Amino acid sequence: MSAATLRELLAHAARRLTEISDSPRLDAEILLAAALEQPRSYLHAWPERLPELEQAARFAAWLERRSAGEPVAYILGRREFWSLDLEVTPDTLIPRPETELLVELALARLSKDRPVTVADLGTGSGAIALALAVERPLARIVATDQSPAALIVARRNARRLGIRNVEFREGDWCAPLGHERFDLIVANPPYVAAADLRWRQGELRFEPPAALVAGDDGLSALRAIVAQAPNHLKPGGWLLLEHGYDQGAVVPALLRERGFDAVSDHRDAAGLNRTSGGCWPSVFLGALP
Repeated sequence: MSAATLRELLAHAARRLTEISDSPRLDAEILLAAALEQPRSYLHAWPERLPELEQAARFAAWLERRSAGEPVAYILGRREFWSLDLEVTPDTLIPRPETELLVELALARLSKDRPVTVADLGTGSGAIALALAVERPLARIVATDQSPAALIVARRNARRLGIRNVEFREGDWCAPLGHERFDLIVANPPYVAAADLRWRQGELRFEPPAALVAGDDGLSALRAIVAQAPNHLKPGGWLLLEHGYDQGAVVPALLRERGFDAVSDHRDAAGLNRTSGGCWPSVFLGALP
């Protein structure tokens, strides 16, 4: 295919990707534009142009990887989230558009005009923490992750983007927070059940299992965070959690049982219950464990 025009390369690639991608043409355009180091608009402006041999070879190699099911984000090593160009690797979960709902809900609870404190648990590539840091420059944000490799990626993203109000700490969920208390804790933890074979199939099989799978029922990480978070929230502080589309009843129930007020669940753009949250009361009459 090295002598093929851009139009022909795209048509060929889209046909190859039809069976493994929900957006074969888009995937082909993204990969070809990246191989050419041009915007996607270039492909439509110059469809009859011939790529250089090196560009064609790069595109062919990437097409082979995509045909095997590897996500475009891992092939290119980047993914856009909240208009931020983030590095991603197989050590980090690929940020999803639906997680932007979590950012929106967090921003609605964080003042623009005064310093606030935020913890992002299981930060991965740093997507949520960095998005909040950009929108709330007065905030002090602590982002935790048990994976040293993921934290390396998150720190690189922060440095490249020039974001300085996020501190990254290694450890499991709230453990790295010490005795600190925060105005808001946010998390997109693993929530897939180990018995759900979907995480071993399709694109998910390329992502780190520790960022996807949470025990036999998919709730172990969510239970741990709900249990730990009150010890690190200020009175009136918020906990916001992303969860599975089928966990929209059980997660709010966990929050209520733990003593949270104003518990609510929120639907994403597809109409699925994907985020729940609650406010830690200013006066709590129960005993913390």
